[in-house]
Amino acid sequence: MKRTILTLAFATAFSTTAVNAADNQWEKEASDAWIDGKAEATLLFNGNLNSFDINTDVKNGVVILTGKVDHSVDKKLATELLIGIDGVKEVDNRLTVVPEKKDKEDKGDAESDFVDAKIATVIKTRLLFDTDISGTDIDVDVDNQTVTLTGEVESDAEKQLVVNIAANADDVKRVNNKLTVVDERS
Repeated sequence: MKRTILTLAFATAFSTTAVNAADNQWEKEASDAWIDGKAEATLLFNGNLNSFDINTDVKNGVVILTGKVDHSVDKKLATELLIGIDGVKEVDNRLTVVPEKKDKEDKGDAESDFVDAKIATVIKTRLLFDTDISGTDIDVDVDNQTVTLTGEVESDAEKQLVVNIAANADDVKRVNNKLTVVDERS
């Protein structure tokens, strides 16, 4: 009788563990599928990236990017856009940079405009994803890699955070801070 009860207890414990493991695996796969959908949508709605040349795959919260982009800035932008998505633990960026062929005369101006657009996109994305900043109240303009910030913030600390986010973005040469602190207690 003891052996039967022991066998039953073991079988129950084993089957419960197997069911929990199966449920846990299903949850991970569902979470990865949700993250993959959000990543693809984020890349699709970004006007500066050709999302049709970028493939996403998610394993245990790690987004794996494969495919090709025209510039190293595109590669960095893809990572920056995806790292802020809920549930993303890491971005494994395996994108290959394959420069688009352009006329030599147009390359300088087009490249400068392109870098400015990328800088603006990265900064705006970081501001919108930061929960301590009211990113919709801040305007980000970029010209020749110089960022001009205008708008209203709620404190000196928020102002400094916005300036630091802009200054820390790749390719930024200078930041013009025209932000104003608005006291909400008034």
